[in-house]
Amino acid sequence: MNTHLFDGLGFSPADILLPKDGTDMTKWAVIACDQFTSEPEYWQAVEEQVGDAPSAYRLILPEAHLNDADVDGQIAAINGSMKQYLADGIFKTYEDALIYVERTQTDGRVRHGLIGKVDLDCYDFTPGSGALIRATEGTVLDRIPPRVRVRKDAPIELPHIMVLIDDPEKTVIEPLTAGTDGMQPVYDFELMQGGGRIRGWLLGGAQKAAVAAALNALKSPEVQEAKYDLKDAAPLLYAMGDGNHSLATAKQCFEDLKAREGEAAYASPARYALVELVNNHDDALQFEPIHRVVFGVDPEDVMTAFFAAHPGAHDGIGEGHVIEYLFGGGHGFVTVPDPEKQLPVGTLQAFLDVYVKAHEGASVDYIHDDDVVERLSMQKNAIGFKLPAMGKDQLFRTVMADGVLPRKTFSMGHARDKRYYLEARKIK
Repeated sequence: MNTHLFDGLGFSPADILLPKDGTDMTKWAVIACDQFTSEPEYWQAVEEQVGDAPSAYRLILPEAHLNDADVDGQIAAINGSMKQYLADGIFKTYEDALIYVERTQTDGRVRHGLIGKVDLDCYDFTPGSGALIRATEGTVLDRIPPRVRVRKDAPIELPHIMVLIDDPEKTVIEPLTAGTDGMQPVYDFELMQGGGRIRGWLLGGAQKAAVAAALNALKSPEVQEAKYDLKDAAPLLYAMGDGNHSLATAKQCFEDLKAREGEAAYASPARYALVELVNNHDDALQFEPIHRVVFGVDPEDVMTAFFAAHPGAHDGIGEGHVIEYLFGGGHGFVTVPDPEKQLPVGTLQAFLDVYVKAHEGASVDYIHDDDVVERLSMQKNAIGFKLPAMGKDQLFRTVMADGVLPRKTFSMGHARDKRYYLEARKIK
């Protein structure tokens, strides 16, 4: 195909690695590393299910283990497994590939996606950036170095990154649905631990060209101005959905490579990162709130401090930002009238950032499911906060106008509906 079709788009086909036929794909694919961080029993069940079989589980570091005493040894083992899998010929390479994905979620709906690579030179996680690919939430810089330690010596990458496009007319991904009969299937299997089902097909040349043309149309100044009512603004073609810190880590590794090798870095495969592109307007894509549970604290003291930080706040549901709280000895709602932040999550997060920093031993975990928040909040010295969902139609417009949202503002679906590590790509 014409290799220039994707020039200037920041997204393009990639040389994608998949396990060869005969691999138990249910054991191969594992959920994003930032899930179930407060539920070690989930990862123990993964360990038991995988056993000695080839698995992406051996190639990733669950964030539940990020602060383990032997984390350096775990990272060395991961890099060693990557090299061993490559040496053993476990992978088959699909060159210059885009993979159309249908993911059956736990609610039975089917989410549609497109696997390819993004150009990290077109991505910037700095708030207010005018880059073609932008972060949607604040990037926590101190979360990047531990992830750089995992990636910097890795010969391959496996993505759990989902990047959104704002395509209300459904011109880029959705037309592929009707063409799967003429595509080459590359996988179709049940995901482990109740993650639903996933199917994937390789795009042909004509389909790739159609994708490029549709992305170019979305990027046009006329379409951008009509959508966002911002004349002469830098185009925003892609916004981060999931895996913000993973993409930021890939970006940091590329910047480090440029500092070492100069212009030669632009020819490196590390210039790119493998992602799944998803339409923000996909009918199956639902924005879920991300709740908070604070550990190592006196819940009553937390609430006292919250009211002190917001003198106008009052108990109960009223006009303003309403936040639900729960702990072993109490449950209720607090309302902050005339809030300074745009969203309730911003009001809560600004407070928690200050409180946790001032209280040694306090920590925050970010929880997707209501029942998990309720269970964890009942632990001693813990308090949970439930937040309302953000309308997904606000996402691109808000990023264009205001920069990033507060970190962990929204989640795309429930924990088990997150991307699983499945496809891979060489980065060295």
